[in-house]
Amino acid sequence: MALQRRPQYTQENIDQQLQQIHLLDPSSSSENLEQLGPIIKQIHANRQQEAYLRNLQALIATKDSEIEQICTDNYQEFISSASTLFTVKSYTNNLRDKITTLDASVSQVGRGLVEKKRTLLQSKKTAAKLDEAIDTLQACLKVLDVVNRIGELIEEGKYWSALRSLEDIQSLPSNSLSQTPFYQYLLSSLPSLRIQIQNAVTASMKQWLLEIRNVSGLVGKLALEAMDYRTRKWRSRRDKDPMLRLSRVGSAVEMVIQERSDTNVLDSEKLKVDFTPLYQCIHIYTTLDSIDDLRRSYQADRKAQSDLILPDPLPLTSLVSLTQEICGFFIIESHVLETTGNFRSEREVEELWEALVARLSSAVSASLANETDPDSFLKVKECLIGFVTMLESYSYATQSLHSLILMLFEKYAGLLEGQFSRRFDVIFLQDDHLPMQVTIPSERDSVLAVVWLDPSEQDALSKSGLPLSLPWSQGFFLCCQDIRNFIQKFYHFVDGVSQHHGNIDELLNKSLDKLLANHISDSISKCLSSTSTLSQVVQIVSNLEHFEVACSELERSLTSLRSTQRGGAIRLSSSSSFANTVTRALHRVTGLITSKLDDFFDLAEYDWTPQSREDTPSMYLYELINWLTTVVDSLVIKEIYKDEAYRGAVGYIAECLMNFIIGPDVPAMNENAISNVLVDTEFLEGELTRIGRGHLSSVFTELRSMTSVILNDAVQDYLVPQVRQTTYSVVRPKRLQTLLEKLTRYGSSRRDAQSRERGERRRKEADAVGRVFPGEHR
Repeated sequence: MALQRRPQYTQENIDQQLQQIHLLDPSSSSENLEQLGPIIKQIHANRQQEAYLRNLQALIATKDSEIEQICTDNYQEFISSASTLFTVKSYTNNLRDKITTLDASVSQVGRGLVEKKRTLLQSKKTAAKLDEAIDTLQACLKVLDVVNRIGELIEEGKYWSALRSLEDIQSLPSNSLSQTPFYQYLLSSLPSLRIQIQNAVTASMKQWLLEIRNVSGLVGKLALEAMDYRTRKWRSRRDKDPMLRLSRVGSAVEMVIQERSDTNVLDSEKLKVDFTPLYQCIHIYTTLDSIDDLRRSYQADRKAQSDLILPDPLPLTSLVSLTQEICGFFIIESHVLETTGNFRSEREVEELWEALVARLSSAVSASLANETDPDSFLKVKECLIGFVTMLESYSYATQSLHSLILMLFEKYAGLLEGQFSRRFDVIFLQDDHLPMQVTIPSERDSVLAVVWLDPSEQDALSKSGLPLSLPWSQGFFLCCQDIRNFIQKFYHFVDGVSQHHGNIDELLNKSLDKLLANHISDSISKCLSSTSTLSQVVQIVSNLEHFEVACSELERSLTSLRSTQRGGAIRLSSSSSFANTVTRALHRVTGLITSKLDDFFDLAEYDWTPQSREDTPSMYLYELINWLTTVVDSLVIKEIYKDEAYRGAVGYIAECLMNFIIGPDVPAMNENAISNVLVDTEFLEGELTRIGRGHLSSVFTELRSMTSVILNDAVQDYLVPQVRQTTYSVVRPKRLQTLLEKLTRYGSSRRDAQSRERGERRRKEADAVGRVFPGEHR
């Protein structure tokens, strides 16, 4: 690499450089030595100091020679000028000394003034700074006063004013304080002050939540008392006006007709609930843009409070107070929902309501699971129905509570049915089945007011003289009384229930039918088998007759009652059960009569092989007819039932007479005995005609026809189909064959030829009847 060649300075370069710094410029009054800097720097940078100095010395020598030459040429003038200059110099030195003295004096005076001026300026600066410091301190004191006042406002509960004061601090105009560290520190502490305000207002709301939890029970109690008064007032008015019976409390009709005197239970003489802490908290949180946090916190707190209302397990004795607390809880929630804008949503309140109602339903069901007293269910229902009606007025959904009430009602109806079924069983066990006696008008009227009767019979009995023997026993009256109590208790439960009328009607139908059929009709049927006294059986029949009438009247009464409640018609199927029991009772009457008739037939002393025929009936028949007519005519039952009793008795008599002539107890007989039986039959028919029961003689038709075949020797005619169908259609071949065989045995036992011949003929006739009709009507 080639080395850089250093520059060489010539005389011309040096002259030129000196000219640049005015050292050689005669017109320049200043030295301008500052121009030497770059030149010297360049010399040093090029390391040419020695060369430059040599050239500079040469230049100086040259210039000295030039000066010396000039001075030689002008010496005299120079001397003269020099003398003048020395004179001027002395004057100048004197003047300079004076000036120096004066300058020193002036300088001394100036220094004093400058010092004073400096002191004055420093004082002014200090005073200005003091003023600024005072202003700053005063501004700080104002701000600190505001900060201190914020604390006082928080303690006083004036959170909004405290928050506004914070905003005032933050919006202070720019000044000297704005640039201080103090102010910056103060600004940095504002968020903590906001948090302090937020925490204080939150604590205030938490305390308010605790307070309203403590007063929720009183709120609910006042609300339910007001609803109870409103219900009783409407019920009284509804009872006076049949047109209003279809309307319940809370209906449009009730709200229009009844004068409203609603009192705000949250702001009344007995209780005032202050919602200011909640409203203030909502306002503060809204301003701080944290309303969502408050909404979640409030919902969680209210959820926790609602969870604490119901204990587990639920004691039924505290159900009233618990429903009051629940009612107050949701009245407060409804008020909050209405007065806080968008703070609360309907869905949030519904979630609390649905959860609490579900827990209430489960708790009530569990508490009543093993309960057997219907009154306990009734008390629970009374407690729930006012609760439901109250909250319906605040537009809460109550379908699940209505379902709970209906479920409780079904259990209540079952327990009530069991309770009354046991009472009915006891009634019939203790019933004497004798006519009930009344001796005074009030007693008669009270009895007639309880039992269900045909209007005509009730009118006749109410006009009857006293003492009066009623056509039913004590058991019928007690049953009617208990049925009325059952219906009253039944509808007492559903009073105020606005839904499920169809289900209630169906349940009432089933319960009444069970009670009437299974526990009244069946109990009576059981009594029949153990009752052997005819008068008591007849009284049972009379009771059954009145129970049948009572069923019809009860249907009409209940249907009329339900029509006022928009319910369906009541149809009782137990009437057929009573009709069947009446039939069994009549059979029992017939059985008792026939058992007595057996006693008469045991007294009958027929000669089955008499030598002659009688013209008069058997003597036992007189007693039999007298007893039968006396007993049956004295029965206090319907005429149709008396006729049934006669028919049964006469039919049994006919069957007994038939058994005499064809039964195995009489092995043989002759035609005279048959003729005597026919005389008895004619006597019985005559007696029936005499007492107006001639139509019952038809029961003797077969006996008459069969004996006529024998006595008229018409067996051959009987064998002719056409004759048999027209004349002897009621005669059964087997019975006729049996009678012919008895006549055969009688003839074969005789010694005379005529009798034996007749017996042989009867044998052939019996064989002929048996061959021609081997299986017909046997």
